[in-house]
Amino acid sequence: MNYTVTPAEKSTVKIEIAFTPEEWEAANDKAYLQNRKKYTVNGFRKGKAPKSVLEMYYGKGLFYEEALNLLYDEHYGAILEKEKDNFTAVGEPSLSLGDDFSETHVVLIATVPVMPEVTIGQYKGIKINKYEYTVTDADVERDIEATRKRLAKNVDVTDRPAAMEDTVNIDFVGKKDGVAFEGGTAEGYDLVLGSHSFIPGFEEGVVGMSIGETKDIGVTFPEDYQEESLKGRPAVFTVTLHKITGKELPALDEEFVKKLGADSLDAYKEKVRTRLEKNAESRSRNETENAILEAIAKTASAEIPDALIERQEEMDLQRMEQNIMYQGIRPEDYYQYIGTTREEYKKNFEEDAKKMVLHQLIIEKLLKDENITASEEEVSAKIAEQAASVGKEPAEYEKTLDPRQREYIENDIKITKLFDFLIANNDMVLYTEEPKAE
Repeated sequence: MNYTVTPAEKSTVKIEIAFTPEEWEAANDKAYLQNRKKYTVNGFRKGKAPKSVLEMYYGKGLFYEEALNLLYDEHYGAILEKEKDNFTAVGEPSLSLGDDFSETHVVLIATVPVMPEVTIGQYKGIKINKYEYTVTDADVERDIEATRKRLAKNVDVTDRPAAMEDTVNIDFVGKKDGVAFEGGTAEGYDLVLGSHSFIPGFEEGVVGMSIGETKDIGVTFPEDYQEESLKGRPAVFTVTLHKITGKELPALDEEFVKKLGADSLDAYKEKVRTRLEKNAESRSRNETENAILEAIAKTASAEIPDALIERQEEMDLQRMEQNIMYQGIRPEDYYQYIGTTREEYKKNFEEDAKKMVLHQLIIEKLLKDENITASEEEVSAKIAEQAASVGKEPAEYEKTLDPRQREYIENDIKITKLFDFLIANNDMVLYTEEPKAE
Protein backbone atom coordinates (compact mmCIF):
# COMPACT_ATOMS: atom_id res chain seq x y z
CA MET A 1 0.00 0.00 0.00
CA ASN A 2 1.12 3.52 -0.74
CA TYR A 3 -0.68 6.85 -0.53
CA THR A 4 -0.45 10.47 -1.58
CA VAL A 5 -1.92 13.58 0.05
CA THR A 6 -2.89 16.65 -1.97
CA PRO A 7 -4.68 19.84 -0.83
CA ALA A 8 -8.27 20.22 -2.10
CA GLU A 9 -10.89 22.96 -2.01
CA LYS A 10 -12.49 24.49 1.11
CA SER A 11 -9.96 23.19 3.65
CA THR A 12 -9.97 19.56 2.62
CA VAL A 13 -7.19 17.18 1.62
CA LYS A 14 -7.46 14.29 -0.80
CA ILE A 15 -5.79 11.08 0.32
CA GLU A 16 -5.36 8.57 -2.52
CA ILE A 17 -4.58 5.11 -1.15
CA ALA A 18 -3.33 2.61 -3.75
CA PHE A 19 -3.40 -1.11 -2.94
CA THR A 20 -1.39 -3.85 -4.55
CA PRO A 21 -3.20 -6.76 -6.28
CA GLU A 22 -2.08 -9.01 -3.43
CA GLU A 23 -3.59 -6.69 -0.77
CA TRP A 24 -6.83 -6.43 -2.74
CA GLU A 25 -7.09 -10.20 -3.12
CA ALA A 26 -6.38 -10.75 0.57
CA ALA A 27 -9.07 -8.20 1.54
CA ASN A 28 -11.61 -9.95 -0.70
CA ASP A 29 -10.72 -13.32 0.82
CA LYS A 30 -11.17 -11.89 4.32
CA ALA A 31 -14.50 -10.31 3.32
CA TYR A 32 -15.62 -13.67 1.96
CA LEU A 33 -14.75 -15.48 5.19
CA GLN A 34 -16.59 -12.89 7.29
CA ASN A 35 -19.74 -12.80 5.14
CA ARG A 36 -20.16 -16.21 3.46
CA LYS A 37 -22.81 -17.36 5.96
CA LYS A 38 -25.18 -14.74 4.55
CA TYR A 39 -25.49 -16.56 1.21
CA THR A 40 -27.15 -19.79 0.07
CA VAL A 41 -26.27 -21.80 -3.06
CA ASN A 42 -28.03 -25.00 -4.11
CA GLY A 43 -25.84 -28.04 -3.50
CA PHE A 44 -23.89 -26.44 -0.66
CA ARG A 45 -24.62 -26.11 3.02
CA LYS A 46 -25.21 -22.48 4.04
CA GLY A 47 -21.88 -20.73 4.49
CA LYS A 48 -19.89 -23.52 2.84
CA ALA A 49 -19.99 -22.44 -0.82
CA PRO A 50 -16.55 -21.54 -2.21
CA LYS A 51 -15.83 -17.90 -2.96
CA SER A 52 -15.66 -18.57 -6.72
CA VAL A 53 -19.12 -20.17 -6.67
CA LEU A 54 -20.66 -17.26 -4.73
CA GLU A 55 -19.12 -14.77 -7.17
CA MET A 56 -20.51 -16.76 -10.09
CA TYR A 57 -24.03 -16.74 -8.61
CA TYR A 58 -24.10 -13.21 -7.14
CA GLY A 59 -21.56 -11.33 -9.25
CA LYS A 60 -17.81 -10.80 -9.31
CA GLY A 61 -18.03 -7.72 -7.09
CA LEU A 62 -20.00 -9.46 -4.30
CA PHE A 63 -17.39 -8.75 -1.63
CA TYR A 64 -15.86 -5.57 -3.06
CA GLU A 65 -17.63 -3.14 -0.73
CA GLU A 66 -16.78 -5.10 2.39
CA ALA A 67 -13.19 -5.55 1.19
CA LEU A 68 -12.86 -1.79 0.71
CA ASN A 69 -14.26 -1.22 4.21
CA LEU A 70 -11.69 -3.62 5.63
CA LEU A 71 -8.84 -1.85 3.85
CA TYR A 72 -10.16 1.55 4.97
CA ASP A 73 -10.41 0.45 8.62
CA GLU A 74 -6.91 -0.99 8.49
CA HIS A 75 -5.10 1.95 6.91
CA TYR A 76 -7.04 5.25 7.24
CA GLY A 77 -6.42 5.82 10.96
CA ALA A 78 -2.75 4.94 10.58
CA ILE A 79 -2.38 7.48 7.75
CA LEU A 80 -3.97 10.23 9.87
CA GLU A 81 -1.59 9.43 12.71
CA LYS A 82 1.41 9.53 10.35
CA GLU A 83 0.28 12.87 8.86
CA LYS A 84 -0.74 14.52 12.16
CA ASP A 85 2.00 17.14 11.90
CA ASN A 86 0.78 18.14 8.43
CA PHE A 87 -2.99 18.36 8.95
CA THR A 88 -5.74 17.58 11.48
CA ALA A 89 -8.92 15.88 10.30
CA VAL A 90 -12.07 17.54 11.68
CA GLY A 91 -14.77 15.29 10.24
CA GLU A 92 -15.53 12.04 8.50
CA PRO A 93 -14.09 11.63 4.97
CA SER A 94 -16.04 11.34 1.75
CA LEU A 95 -14.98 8.10 0.06
CA SER A 96 -14.78 7.22 -3.63
CA LEU A 97 -12.87 4.94 -5.99
CA GLY A 98 -10.29 5.94 -8.56
CA ASP A 99 -11.60 6.09 -12.15
CA ASP A 100 -9.42 3.20 -13.38
CA PHE A 101 -10.61 0.65 -10.81
CA SER A 102 -9.82 -2.97 -11.73
CA GLU A 103 -8.83 -6.21 -10.02
CA THR A 104 -5.20 -5.18 -10.34
CA HIS A 105 -5.54 -1.43 -9.74
CA VAL A 106 -7.51 -0.34 -6.69
CA VAL A 107 -7.30 3.26 -5.44
CA LEU A 108 -9.47 4.43 -2.55
CA ILE A 109 -9.89 8.22 -2.39
CA ALA A 110 -10.71 9.86 0.96
CA THR A 111 -11.58 13.55 0.80
CA VAL A 112 -11.09 14.76 4.37
CA PRO A 113 -12.17 18.06 5.99
CA VAL A 114 -9.18 19.43 7.89
CA MET A 115 -8.44 22.22 10.31
CA PRO A 116 -8.14 25.32 8.13
CA GLU A 117 -5.44 27.95 8.07
CA VAL A 118 -6.56 31.36 9.30
CA THR A 119 -5.06 34.66 8.13
CA ILE A 120 -5.12 37.57 10.60
CA GLY A 121 -4.53 41.12 9.42
CA GLN A 122 -4.24 42.98 12.76
CA TYR A 123 -4.51 42.02 16.41
CA LYS A 124 -2.59 44.82 18.15
CA GLY A 125 -3.26 48.54 18.46
CA ILE A 126 -7.02 48.27 17.83
CA LYS A 127 -9.56 50.44 19.65
CA ILE A 128 -11.82 47.95 21.47
CA ASN A 129 -14.60 48.23 24.06
CA LYS A 130 -13.81 47.11 27.60
CA TYR A 131 -16.83 46.04 29.68
CA GLU A 132 -17.18 46.51 33.43
CA TYR A 133 -20.30 45.56 35.41
CA THR A 134 -21.02 46.50 39.02
CA VAL A 135 -23.45 45.09 41.58
CA THR A 136 -26.06 47.32 43.25
CA ASP A 137 -28.29 46.84 46.29
CA ALA A 138 -31.21 46.38 43.88
CA ASP A 139 -29.34 43.52 42.18
CA VAL A 140 -28.90 41.79 45.54
CA GLU A 141 -32.62 42.20 46.36
CA ARG A 142 -33.64 40.84 42.95
CA ASP A 143 -31.43 37.79 43.38
CA ILE A 144 -32.87 37.07 46.83
CA GLU A 145 -36.39 37.38 45.46
CA ALA A 146 -35.51 34.98 42.63
CA THR A 147 -34.23 32.46 45.20
CA ARG A 148 -37.47 32.74 47.16
CA LYS A 149 -39.44 32.07 43.97
CA ARG A 150 -37.22 29.10 43.12
CA LEU A 151 -37.81 27.58 46.57
CA ALA A 152 -41.51 28.43 46.63
CA LYS A 153 -44.12 25.71 47.16
CA ASN A 154 -46.61 24.88 44.42
CA VAL A 155 -50.15 25.55 45.60
CA ASP A 156 -53.48 25.06 43.87
CA VAL A 157 -55.18 28.38 43.19
CA THR A 158 -59.00 28.51 43.24
CA ASP A 159 -59.81 32.00 44.54
CA ARG A 160 -58.42 34.20 41.77
CA PRO A 161 -57.82 34.33 38.00
CA ALA A 162 -54.56 33.21 36.35
CA ALA A 163 -51.61 35.60 36.64
CA MET A 164 -48.10 35.81 35.21
CA GLU A 165 -45.74 33.16 36.67
CA ASP A 166 -48.64 30.78 37.35
CA THR A 167 -48.66 27.34 35.73
CA VAL A 168 -51.98 26.74 33.98
CA ASN A 169 -53.36 23.48 32.63
CA ILE A 170 -55.25 24.19 29.41
CA ASP A 171 -56.83 22.78 26.28
CA PHE A 172 -56.47 24.84 23.13
CA VAL A 173 -57.43 24.73 19.46
CA GLY A 174 -55.80 27.14 17.02
CA LYS A 175 -57.68 28.19 13.90
CA LYS A 176 -56.70 30.25 10.87
CA ASP A 177 -59.61 31.57 8.79
CA GLY A 178 -61.89 29.42 10.93
CA VAL A 179 -60.05 26.16 10.14
CA ALA A 180 -57.90 24.31 12.69
CA PHE A 181 -54.26 24.08 11.58
CA GLU A 182 -51.78 21.27 12.18
CA GLY A 183 -49.82 21.51 15.43
CA GLY A 184 -52.18 24.08 16.94
CA THR A 185 -54.21 21.74 19.17
CA ALA A 186 -53.45 20.23 22.58
CA GLU A 187 -55.27 18.89 25.64
CA GLY A 188 -54.13 19.05 29.26
CA TYR A 189 -51.13 21.23 28.38
CA ASP A 190 -49.16 22.74 31.29
CA LEU A 191 -48.01 26.27 30.44
CA VAL A 192 -45.95 28.62 32.61
CA LEU A 193 -47.34 32.10 31.99
CA GLY A 194 -44.49 34.48 31.22
CA SER A 195 -42.19 31.75 29.92
CA HIS A 196 -42.56 33.10 26.36
CA SER A 197 -42.80 29.55 25.05
CA PHE A 198 -45.87 30.44 22.95
CA ILE A 199 -46.21 33.11 20.28
CA PRO A 200 -46.63 36.73 21.46
CA GLY A 201 -50.09 37.48 22.81
CA PHE A 202 -51.09 33.94 23.74
CA GLU A 203 -49.84 33.85 27.33
CA GLU A 204 -51.01 37.42 27.92
CA GLY A 205 -54.46 36.35 26.73
CA VAL A 206 -54.60 33.53 29.29
CA VAL A 207 -53.83 35.94 32.12
CA GLY A 208 -57.09 36.84 33.84
CA MET A 209 -58.91 33.61 32.93
CA SER A 210 -60.64 31.65 35.69
CA ILE A 211 -60.92 27.90 36.21
CA GLY A 212 -63.52 26.41 33.87
CA GLU A 213 -63.52 29.45 31.57
CA THR A 214 -63.27 29.15 27.78
CA LYS A 215 -61.95 32.11 25.83
CA ASP A 216 -60.96 32.99 22.27
CA ILE A 217 -57.52 34.60 22.11
CA GLY A 218 -56.58 36.44 18.94
CA VAL A 219 -52.91 36.43 17.97
CA THR A 220 -50.75 37.19 14.95
CA PHE A 221 -47.93 34.85 14.02
CA PRO A 222 -44.50 36.54 13.69
CA GLU A 223 -43.23 37.38 10.21
CA ASP A 224 -40.23 35.10 10.81
CA TYR A 225 -42.36 32.12 11.90
CA GLN A 226 -41.05 28.80 10.56
CA GLU A 227 -44.29 27.58 8.99
CA GLU A 228 -44.69 29.50 5.72
CA SER A 229 -48.51 29.37 5.70
CA LEU A 230 -48.68 31.02 9.14
CA LYS A 231 -46.08 33.80 8.76
CA GLY A 232 -47.63 37.14 9.71
CA ARG A 233 -51.13 35.63 9.66
CA PRO A 234 -53.83 36.22 12.29
CA ALA A 235 -55.21 33.23 14.18
CA VAL A 236 -57.63 32.53 17.00
CA PHE A 237 -56.95 30.07 19.81
CA THR A 238 -59.93 28.74 21.73
CA VAL A 239 -58.58 28.09 25.23
CA THR A 240 -60.20 26.26 28.14
CA LEU A 241 -58.52 26.62 31.53
CA HIS A 242 -58.72 23.61 33.88
CA LYS A 243 -56.28 24.34 36.69
CA ILE A 244 -54.11 27.11 38.12
CA THR A 245 -50.97 26.39 40.13
CA GLY A 246 -49.32 29.28 41.91
CA LYS A 247 -46.23 29.78 44.08
CA GLU A 248 -46.15 30.33 47.85
CA LEU A 249 -42.90 32.14 48.68
CA PRO A 250 -41.02 31.34 51.91
CA ALA A 251 -40.70 34.14 54.43
CA LEU A 252 -37.43 36.09 54.30
CA ASP A 253 -36.32 35.44 57.87
CA GLU A 254 -33.51 33.90 59.91
CA GLU A 255 -34.90 30.39 59.47
CA PHE A 256 -34.91 30.79 55.68
CA VAL A 257 -31.31 32.05 55.40
CA LYS A 258 -29.96 29.40 57.79
CA LYS A 259 -31.23 26.74 55.36
CA LEU A 260 -29.09 28.48 52.74
CA GLY A 261 -25.93 28.33 54.86
CA ALA A 262 -25.92 31.83 56.43
CA ASP A 263 -26.01 32.73 60.14
CA SER A 264 -28.06 35.90 59.68
CA LEU A 265 -29.98 37.87 57.08
CA ASP A 266 -27.13 40.39 56.76
CA ALA A 267 -24.60 37.57 56.31
CA TYR A 268 -26.79 36.03 53.62
CA LYS A 269 -27.05 39.33 51.73
CA GLU A 270 -23.27 39.69 51.86
CA LYS A 271 -22.90 36.13 50.56
CA VAL A 272 -25.25 36.94 47.67
CA ARG A 273 -23.35 40.16 46.90
CA THR A 274 -20.02 38.30 46.79
CA ARG A 275 -21.43 35.76 44.36
CA LEU A 276 -22.98 38.43 42.14
CA GLU A 277 -19.73 40.41 42.11
CA LYS A 278 -17.86 37.30 41.01
CA ASN A 279 -20.45 36.76 38.26
CA ALA A 280 -20.20 40.41 37.21
CA GLU A 281 -16.42 40.11 37.00
CA SER A 282 -16.79 36.99 34.87
CA ARG A 283 -19.37 38.69 32.62
CA SER A 284 -17.12 41.74 32.22
CA ARG A 285 -14.21 39.55 31.22
CA ASN A 286 -16.26 37.40 28.84
CA GLU A 287 -17.79 40.36 27.01
CA THR A 288 -14.44 42.12 26.80
CA GLU A 289 -12.83 38.98 25.35
CA ASN A 290 -15.67 38.64 22.86
CA ALA A 291 -15.23 42.28 21.81
CA ILE A 292 -11.53 41.61 21.22
CA LEU A 293 -12.29 38.59 19.05
CA GLU A 294 -14.96 40.49 17.11
CA ALA A 295 -12.44 43.23 16.35
CA ILE A 296 -9.70 40.83 15.27
CA ALA A 297 -12.16 38.74 13.21
CA LYS A 298 -12.86 41.79 11.02
CA THR A 299 -9.31 41.44 9.68
CA ALA A 300 -9.25 37.63 9.59
CA SER A 301 -10.25 35.06 6.98
CA ALA A 302 -10.34 31.28 6.71
CA GLU A 303 -11.87 28.62 4.46
CA ILE A 304 -13.92 26.84 7.11
CA PRO A 305 -15.02 23.29 6.17
CA ASP A 306 -18.72 22.48 6.52
CA ALA A 307 -17.94 19.73 9.04
CA LEU A 308 -16.68 22.26 11.61
CA ILE A 309 -19.70 24.52 11.16
CA GLU A 310 -22.15 21.62 11.39
CA ARG A 311 -20.47 20.35 14.57
CA GLN A 312 -20.80 23.78 16.19
CA GLU A 313 -24.43 24.07 15.04
CA GLU A 314 -25.23 20.74 16.69
CA MET A 315 -23.60 21.83 19.94
CA ASP A 316 -25.59 25.08 19.93
CA LEU A 317 -28.83 23.25 19.17
CA GLN A 318 -28.29 20.72 21.95
CA ARG A 319 -27.67 23.59 24.38
CA MET A 320 -30.96 25.21 23.31
CA GLU A 321 -32.82 21.93 23.72
CA GLN A 322 -31.44 21.50 27.23
CA ASN A 323 -32.64 25.00 28.14
CA ILE A 324 -36.22 24.38 26.99
CA MET A 325 -36.26 20.98 28.72
CA TYR A 326 -35.40 22.79 31.98
CA GLN A 327 -38.64 24.72 31.39
CA GLY A 328 -40.55 21.45 31.13
CA ILE A 329 -40.94 21.58 27.34
CA ARG A 330 -40.02 18.60 25.16
CA PRO A 331 -37.97 19.66 22.09
CA GLU A 332 -40.19 17.62 19.74
CA ASP A 333 -43.28 19.43 21.08
CA TYR A 334 -41.55 22.79 20.64
CA TYR A 335 -40.63 22.08 17.01
CA GLN A 336 -44.14 20.90 16.26
CA TYR A 337 -45.68 23.98 17.85
CA ILE A 338 -43.55 26.43 15.85
CA GLY A 339 -44.14 24.42 12.67
CA THR A 340 -40.65 23.21 11.83
CA THR A 341 -38.29 20.25 12.16
CA ARG A 342 -35.11 19.87 14.18
CA GLU A 343 -32.93 19.99 11.06
CA GLU A 344 -34.67 23.11 9.75
CA TYR A 345 -34.40 24.85 13.11
CA LYS A 346 -30.68 24.05 13.31
CA LYS A 347 -30.10 26.38 10.34
CA ASN A 348 -30.84 29.31 12.70
CA PHE A 349 -27.45 28.68 14.32
CA GLU A 350 -25.42 28.73 11.10
CA GLU A 351 -24.14 32.32 11.23
CA ASP A 352 -23.28 32.17 14.94
CA ALA A 353 -21.58 28.82 14.36
CA LYS A 354 -19.39 30.30 11.59
CA LYS A 355 -18.44 33.17 13.90
CA MET A 356 -17.67 30.84 16.81
CA VAL A 357 -15.47 28.58 14.70
CA LEU A 358 -13.55 31.56 13.30
CA HIS A 359 -12.99 32.88 16.83
CA GLN A 360 -11.64 29.49 17.92
CA LEU A 361 -9.28 29.42 14.95
CA ILE A 362 -8.06 32.94 15.79
CA ILE A 363 -7.31 31.89 19.37
CA GLU A 364 -5.36 28.81 18.27
CA LYS A 365 -3.32 30.77 15.74
CA LEU A 366 -2.45 33.58 18.17
CA LEU A 367 -1.44 31.07 20.86
CA LYS A 368 0.96 29.57 18.34
CA ASP A 369 2.21 32.84 16.84
CA GLU A 370 2.86 34.43 20.25
CA ASN A 371 4.29 31.19 21.66
CA ILE A 372 1.99 31.31 24.68
CA THR A 373 2.39 28.25 26.91
CA ALA A 374 1.40 27.06 30.37
CA SER A 375 4.29 26.10 32.65
CA GLU A 376 4.18 23.12 34.97
CA GLU A 377 4.21 25.55 37.93
CA GLU A 378 1.16 27.41 36.55
CA VAL A 379 -0.75 24.18 36.01
CA SER A 380 0.11 22.96 39.52
CA ALA A 381 -1.01 26.29 41.02
CA LYS A 382 -4.35 26.07 39.18
CA ILE A 383 -4.86 22.50 40.35
CA ALA A 384 -4.09 23.58 43.94
CA GLU A 385 -6.65 26.38 43.60
CA GLN A 386 -9.33 23.95 42.39
CA ALA A 387 -8.41 21.46 45.13
CA ALA A 388 -8.86 24.14 47.80
CA SER A 389 -12.31 25.02 46.43
CA VAL A 390 -13.50 21.46 47.11
CA GLY A 391 -11.61 21.01 50.39
CA LYS A 392 -8.96 18.57 49.14
CA GLU A 393 -5.17 18.44 49.22
CA PRO A 394 -3.60 19.21 45.79
CA ALA A 395 -1.89 15.81 45.51
CA GLU A 396 -5.09 13.98 46.40
CA TYR A 397 -7.14 16.10 44.01
CA GLU A 398 -4.67 15.69 41.14
CA LYS A 399 -5.03 11.90 41.32
CA THR A 400 -8.71 12.29 40.41
CA LEU A 401 -7.95 14.21 37.19
CA ASP A 402 -7.86 12.36 33.89
CA PRO A 403 -5.59 13.57 31.04
CA ARG A 404 -8.43 15.50 29.37
CA GLN A 405 -9.17 17.46 32.57
CA ARG A 406 -5.51 18.33 32.95
CA GLU A 407 -5.38 19.40 29.29
CA TYR A 408 -8.45 21.60 29.87
CA ILE A 409 -6.70 23.30 32.81
CA GLU A 410 -3.60 23.88 30.67
CA ASN A 411 -5.63 25.33 27.80
CA ASP A 412 -7.57 27.59 30.19
CA ILE A 413 -4.31 29.02 31.51
CA LYS A 414 -2.99 29.65 27.99
CA ILE A 415 -6.19 31.36 26.83
CA THR A 416 -6.25 33.57 29.93
CA LYS A 417 -2.66 34.60 29.24
CA LEU A 418 -3.50 35.27 25.59
CA PHE A 419 -6.33 37.67 26.47
CA ASP A 420 -4.18 39.38 29.11
CA PHE A 421 -1.66 39.94 26.31
CA LEU A 422 -4.33 41.25 23.91
CA ILE A 423 -5.81 43.59 26.54
CA ALA A 424 -2.33 44.99 27.21
CA ASN A 425 -1.57 45.45 23.50
CA ASN A 426 -4.79 47.11 22.34
CA ASP A 427 -6.51 50.43 23.03
CA MET A 428 -9.16 49.28 25.51
CA VAL A 429 -11.91 51.88 25.98
CA LEU A 430 -14.42 51.55 28.83
CA TYR A 431 -17.81 50.86 27.27
CA THR A 432 -20.54 53.33 28.16
CA GLU A 433 -24.08 52.42 27.18
CA GLU A 434 -25.83 55.07 25.11
CA PRO A 435 -28.57 56.79 27.14
CA LYS A 436 -32.02 55.63 26.19
CA ALA A 437 -34.36 58.13 24.59
CA GLU A 438 -37.21 59.25 26.84
